[in-house]
Amino acid sequence: MAATRPSNPLALAVLVLLWERPMHPYEMSATLRERRKEDSIKVNYGSLYSVVESLMKRGLIEATETVREGRRPERTVYAITETGGRVMVDWLVELLSTPKKEFTQFEAALSLAGALPPDQVTELLGQRLRNLRFQQKAVEAMFEEARSVGLPRLFMIESEFTAALQAAEIAFVEQLLTELRDETLGGFAMWRRMHELRADGVAPDEIEAKIAAEFPDELAFAQPDRKP
Repeated sequence: MAATRPSNPLALAVLVLLWERPMHPYEMSATLRERRKEDSIKVNYGSLYSVVESLMKRGLIEATETVREGRRPERTVYAITETGGRVMVDWLVELLSTPKKEFTQFEAALSLAGALPPDQVTELLGQRLRNLRFQQKAVEAMFEEARSVGLPRLFMIESEFTAALQAAEIAFVEQLLTELRDETLGGFAMWRRMHELRADGVAPDEIEAKIAAEFPDELAFAQPDRKP
């Protein structure tokens, strides 16, 4: 059954909404925005129709009626099918219980940061830290507003998770910046030397040879005959 489901989280959100009650796409979109689900799920009214069509083709939802409100165009109301209900439950169970590797853009950038000079990376991470702290204040203000109106915590747990990830990233970037500014990050000297050679116009193959000669200990891990 799992093979019949799409991978888009918006599709899961649609299934949950229709599990609550039948709706037409405009009502789905309005409900998601009213509940601030766009903070955790990418909600696009245009793509919502594609998601609904995909769920229909998979037999997870079905059209139940067409309604007209005033002079507005006719709207098709959809309901979740029995199969859709089972898929929704299985999907939620898997997502809540089984950790999966998620490839974030920041992680990708960190893995490739060596292509920029150390000083530039330090400056950019400083900017990121300032932005993260600004976002953190905005999240704290949102929590304060939620508490002031008595919003049950149940409706904020995804925001709490986001805030926890944000706090962890702030701590990580702070530590990384300390090591960059102190030049204590492992491999820092080699990184800086590589960019110095590139700035001097040294050919790539010559850079590789010079780096290997000047930093044998840092590159020992790459030697095929290295002994543990």
